[in-house]
Amino acid sequence: MPEKELQKYFGFNSFKNGQKDVISKILDARSAVAIFPTGAGKSICYQLPAMLLPEMTLVVSPLLSLMKDQLDFLTAHHIPAARLDSTLTREEVNLIFEQAKNRELKILMISVERFKNERFRYHLQNMRISLLVIDEAHCISEWGHNFRPEYLKLPHYQKEFNITQTLLLTATATPAVIDDMCAKLDIMRENVVVTGFYRKNLFLKVTPSAEADKKNILLKRIKRAPDTPTIVYVTLQKTAEKAAAFLCENNINAHAYHAGMQNIERENIQNRFMDGSLACIVATIAFGMGIDKKDIRRIIHYDLPKSIENYSQEIGRSGRDGELALCEVLANRDGINILENFIYGDTPDKRSIYLLIREIQQNDGFIWEFKLTRLSNEINIRTLPLKTLLVYLSLEGIIRPKTTYFDEFAFKFLAGPEEIIEQFSGERKQFVDAVFAHCQTKKIWTSVDIAGILNSYDTDRQRIVTALEYFNEKGWIELQTRQAIEVYDILNQAFDVDWATEKMHGLFMQKESHGIARIHQMVDFFESRSCISRKLAGYFGENLDFEHCGHCSFCKNETIKIETTTPLNPLSDLKFDELTVEFIRSAGGYATENNLTKFLCGIYTPVFSKFKVKAMPGFGALEPYPFPEVKKWVKTSVALAGRMV
Repeated sequence: MPEKELQKYFGFNSFKNGQKDVISKILDARSAVAIFPTGAGKSICYQLPAMLLPEMTLVVSPLLSLMKDQLDFLTAHHIPAARLDSTLTREEVNLIFEQAKNRELKILMISVERFKNERFRYHLQNMRISLLVIDEAHCISEWGHNFRPEYLKLPHYQKEFNITQTLLLTATATPAVIDDMCAKLDIMRENVVVTGFYRKNLFLKVTPSAEADKKNILLKRIKRAPDTPTIVYVTLQKTAEKAAAFLCENNINAHAYHAGMQNIERENIQNRFMDGSLACIVATIAFGMGIDKKDIRRIIHYDLPKSIENYSQEIGRSGRDGELALCEVLANRDGINILENFIYGDTPDKRSIYLLIREIQQNDGFIWEFKLTRLSNEINIRTLPLKTLLVYLSLEGIIRPKTTYFDEFAFKFLAGPEEIIEQFSGERKQFVDAVFAHCQTKKIWTSVDIAGILNSYDTDRQRIVTALEYFNEKGWIELQTRQAIEVYDILNQAFDVDWATEKMHGLFMQKESHGIARIHQMVDFFESRSCISRKLAGYFGENLDFEHCGHCSFCKNETIKIETTTPLNPLSDLKFDELTVEFIRSAGGYATENNLTKFLCGIYTPVFSKFKVKAMPGFGALEPYPFPEVKKWVKTSVALAGRMV
């Protein structure tokens, strides 16, 4: 029985709600979905089967912090597990590959991007996988939150590497998202286990707050118990810095945390929070996913969350020990335009979409290769929307992701080239000699001329890569890869470019409308005249058998009305020329209505890097204003000025 193994490997005497059901499905060779609240024990649903299945379990996680915490837990229980990430040394990576190929690991954790890594793909072919686990699986659905286009390729990778069984894990998925996940990975709906979203130990409080008062309200809350573990969530990185500085000035042990920091700094802050030496984190949503700290007593949303799903996930990080916790939103409408502008900023110009589709149609041959960053800059689409567009085109049957390889291989000799060549004989020796004959050493690093090798020796690229990997494994060289090249098959060039452009742009507009609607749905959710706990559970498909939870603002008879507290000057009072003259002069033909609007709203696009817009006084000058209103004002101002932009 699984209970005996649970005690044997992890020291637990019984399963939490839902765990045994999921584990039984996995051990019965079925793919499954586990939707449990944060802290309800999703990880055991793969960790125990991993010890009982014949081959290795491959876990895909979206963040390093997820892998780190889970790996620490596994190591503490003597489970043979490892993670692959950019922080590892060459020796550590090689050891993990060897352990995986020799069936010495039961669990290997990776990011989804690792599947595109040519070196990893080479090694994965020699690994035996029983189960593919997708953590934070809601990322696979456009209609959920935290959508990541790379996740849509996971069904393709599953088939490519012949992994027959899948387990999806998430804490937040609406019924529509559950259906979407199951359809994409061919999982029967009967194999979905949902344990419920209601948490009786969380006090859900919504406090209408004027923007000017929020700092003092925050300070007052934290001063009640200054050493209590607290996460304060904000929208912008600069807000995290300012709010953390304000708390520190008032003798609160706080620190900012956001994606603009270096990885090592973020990891240090997280470790201090975990060990209790740092009491308060002021963070963007970059912080918290997968953090296994059971005694977080307060989650304070200094700014409105991005969606109901984000809100549910973020408050779920508190009170995981079952003790009471406060989850408070300092609510006003002042920041709604900024949340909306993030969404508008991810909608590409129709002309940019046209340029990409035309390039595909006019490509000479059926293999299309590009560097993602260079393509992003050339057509002026941010990286994440560009990845989404490539997924849309794949679903339309126009292109299909093939592989990712590296344009540049470089290495340091740890043994002399002649010494390496002498390890081989016959044709293999000739081949190795040809490889080194087309390498050029500059001081320390040696670059590999793959094209030169292919032109002078009858071989293929894969053999060259395999040889370099082998030299690296032997410790003869230290190998590095640079400049990732994305490779797609072009399946269809017999289409109308204008038609395809309209369809792709329409999909982005649909996505944009959905994102904007989710923000207003969230505001309506907080203002609704009903129990917040009951309404939150209902949003995720759980029907509670009571009308009042007794531990939310509504049930405590608090009035919730979210208002705009910082009035904005009418756009007609502003001087268009003063705000835009420098940008128009520098950008020239790129000063389109859409780019002008993004410039004024502080939405950065790839083409802006050419013009150093962040140093211009007009950049972000209208950040608090609604994007559609700014765009309308730009159009009117351009027409009045008689300019063609």
